[in-house]
Amino acid sequence: MIQRENGIWISGLESVCALGYHDQNYTRTLQEQMEKLLHTSNLFYNVPAIEAAKLFNQASGMEQVFFTNSGTEAIEGAVKIAKKYHFLKHNNHNGEIIAMKKSFHGRSMGALSITGKATYQEPFAPMLAHVKFADFNDLDSVKRLITKNTCAIFMETVQGESGIYPTTEYFIKGVRKLCDENKILMVLDEIQCGMGRSGNMFAYQLYDVAPDIVVSAKALGCGIPVGAIGTRGAATGVLCAGDHGTTYGSNPLAAAAVTAVFQLYQQYNILANVRAMTTYLDKALSELAAQKVVIKEVRGLGLMKGIELSVPAAYYINALQEAGIIVIPSGSHVIRLLPPLILEKEHIDALLYVLKKIL
Repeated sequence: MIQRENGIWISGLESVCALGYHDQNYTRTLQEQMEKLLHTSNLFYNVPAIEAAKLFNQASGMEQVFFTNSGTEAIEGAVKIAKKYHFLKHNNHNGEIIAMKKSFHGRSMGALSITGKATYQEPFAPMLAHVKFADFNDLDSVKRLITKNTCAIFMETVQGESGIYPTTEYFIKGVRKLCDENKILMVLDEIQCGMGRSGNMFAYQLYDVAPDIVVSAKALGCGIPVGAIGTRGAATGVLCAGDHGTTYGSNPLAAAAVTAVFQLYQQYNILANVRAMTTYLDKALSELAAQKVVIKEVRGLGLMKGIELSVPAAYYINALQEAGIIVIPSGSHVIRLLPPLILEKEHIDALLYVLKKIL
């Protein structure tokens, strides 16, 4: 929540500031780090980065992590791992990536090339070669695209930009099995749906599935720019020194932010709160949907929800903002809800009060 002139804004779009806008413990940690050291060359290790890496790997089940400045940068690194993984195996440049239709991974060239929306790609064509697109949650669609040159399958555990569509358990486990059988890297983009939003630290943990590469950002730094590429198994060690780098990645301030986030999640019992608030929100939205014919469907995972309407959502999003609740669309007909993970029942009640009035 943040102050406004005539009251309080309640934010429903915080995939970044999961701890809210003014957590004093978080701010104090950053202030202390700024007084010690802001930056050092990446020729050297720094203690905050080592501490952050340990916590990230413990939480994610990964073996190695590379910190970047954003989620899009992390996606670029994951694409490079996939490409080099194929090159090391086959000594050619024919490695193919399977990504998902209607996906979104970022706006830089590699990330855009695996984003399954032609409208985003068209002005910047040509994209990277050897990228194919399958239908999300359709395992047969993925199977049909696999060849001897397939090196990686990229997917979001919850598709965010296309309308908030979580993976089915059958699909994510099926993709994992296909990757194991064909020695393909499974890459999960949890930039938006990860870091506790599902009620687990990472959404894939709900399905008892582990990717070879996970990409994280947004709430990982809770406002400080930071992303991460976590790897395990065959994906670990593919990139060597000099293959990938960033001047500011793993800087002490960003690393201190990551460490603070993991520690404060534990201190505040964030995951337990997400699970409790999810139950409360699901019940409230289900009752609302039964009352309002304009609502076609409510879907999502944890505190990542999409309310699909039978009409364009823009009017209702503006009405919510006028009432002090900030939300954004996901596609043209979906109201996207991504509240801070410190959400309480009173905030859900305030949201539902406004939704009942305007829908």
